[in-house]
Amino acid sequence: MIIKDGIPYIAVLIILCLFFYFFHPVLALIPAGLLLFVVFFFRNPPRQIPENDQHILSPADGKVMAIKEIKDTVFFGGKVTKITIFLSIFNVHVNRAPIKGKITHTEYRPGKFLPAFKGHASDINERNTIGIENEHLKVMVHQITGFIARRIVFYHKKGDFLSQGSIFGMIKFGSCTEIVIPAHVKTVAQKGQKVKAGISVLGVLRNEQ
Repeated sequence: MIIKDGIPYIAVLIILCLFFYFFHPVLALIPAGLLLFVVFFFRNPPRQIPENDQHILSPADGKVMAIKEIKDTVFFGGKVTKITIFLSIFNVHVNRAPIKGKITHTEYRPGKFLPAFKGHASDINERNTIGIENEHLKVMVHQITGFIARRIVFYHKKGDFLSQGSIFGMIKFGSCTEIVIPAHVKTVAQKGQKVKAGISVLGVLRNEQ
């Protein structure tokens, strides 16, 4: 499957392939190569979501770059754990809801476009934030642009309900996604771990046996 945001790019490249092929078949190889890359980048493979009210799932594919304890006064009002996930251009870039719940907080912040793997990119790059909560817990997710990624896509609005693992957006062409979880949740993610959106468990409620 291809996520809908990739369709305009694919359509343009198909037209370019036909246009160049008409004049000289060899020239069509360039847009054809770009077409293959775009199809690969905007892929949206089907996934069986292991829905569990006790688990916080990864919101993105990629590699866990950092796990830090911080203090949040905007959404949580106390100590929290921030997990940073770096997405290369080869990862699936679809963002999925880590828990089921209602979107109770949204915030967009314009910013710079530093490489997403830089530690301070989260603080100064363009960023979209959503907060999701249900009867058990709440989480916050940051969609952060990178050096190549300059377009954050968010499909919902405040007040919408998300099922666990459902798609809520994406970031185009390389990026970073952060998830912030409350202190009472046990973090099971590890630095350097490769994770998949809607599949990998990053946190578990401490009362789970």
